[in-house]
Parts: sequence; C-alpha cells; structure tokens
Amino acid sequence: MTSKRPAVGLLALQGDYQKHEEVLRRLDVSTIEVHRAEDFSKIDRLIIPGGESTTMLNLLVRFDLEDIFISFAREKPVWGTCAGMILLAKKINNSDQKAFGLIDIDIDRNGYGRQYFSTVADSQISLNGHSEELNLVFIRAPRVTHVGDKTQVLMEWKGDPVLLCQNNILVSSFHPELTGSVFLHDYFISKFWPDA
Repeated sequence: MTSKRPAVGLLALQGDYQKHEEVLRRLDVSTIEVHRAEDFSKIDRLIIPGGESTTMLNLLVRFDLEDIFISFAREKPVWGTCAGMILLAKKINNSDQKAFGLIDIDIDRNGYGRQYFSTVADSQISLNGHSEELNLVFIRAPRVTHVGDKTQVLMEWKGDPVLLCQNNILVSSFHPELTGSVFLHDYFISKFWPDA
C-alpha cells in the first residue's frame, strides 16, 4: 500500500532548487517548480533553496509573487534552506534587506564567514524518535543570533541553532540537499507539521 504524499513546490526563481528535486525524487515525491502565482495552487508544501537571498527577493517582487508567497507561508509548511532561512527570518542584523518575518529569529548573513570559510561537519540529530548522523554543509551560511520564545531549536552545531521551526515554518542554515541523506526531506514531507 502506498500513501499519498503532497506535491512539494520548489521555489525555482534562483538557487539550487534542482538538488532538492533530486532528493525528493529518491523519496518518490512529486515536485512542482514554482515560477508563477498559479503554481502555488498546485502545491501543499514549499521548499526555498539555498542561493542568493537578495536575488530571490528581487525576483519575488519583480514577478509580483510577494503577496501570494506570504499568504502561502502563513498557512502551509515551508522549509527555507540557507538563503531561504534569510528570507523567512524576522530580522537580518547586518543588512537593510527586507525579511518576511515568518519565523521569530534574527540572523547574520554570512554569519560563519565568506565562501572561503564554508565547511562540512557531522552532527547527530533526533526528530520524532528517529536519530540520524548528518553531514552539515555550510556555504556562506546565515548564523542565528536570536531565537524567539515560540521558535523551537531542533538542532545545534557548535552551540548555534542551525535547524529551527515555528508552527509551519522550518529553516536550516545548512544544505541537506547536497549530502546523500534523505532524512530531513522525509521529515519535512511526512512528519513535519502533521496538521497540514
């Protein structure tokens, strides 16, 4: 017996959304690349990839997707990875770039340093009673500097929160799509925010 899984949207304006698509294909999950407003009506969940948050923001505005993006993110599960985390944060400390404030965290862009300081680390995570050793790929990653009372820290690395959630919003400062693991993608589509 197979269970019906939701169609997962991939914000496909900029960034490495195809890597997320490859992981979801391994999980036999259907995906839809989100380019236009009408694409939001076809999906149940959305992943915002890593990439360049300023460019993504500019394209959301240029293609008149900002309002529908915010409406969707207030109701449906959304996962922001790296640049996606920046867009969803409440405040960006070291930039005047707009943030959507959909999860109560403050962040520093490139909080672990520039490209040269990008790194891969191993860390253990436990979610919903399942444990996994993950490779954490940090590429010009945002660093969380403040966590609101209603935001839950799901994983830390070197004392910093790197995986967090608040209601239907999940964010990670690292790139799980660049490792061989499907653990977090499976969590997002099957176990995260089960009331959706």
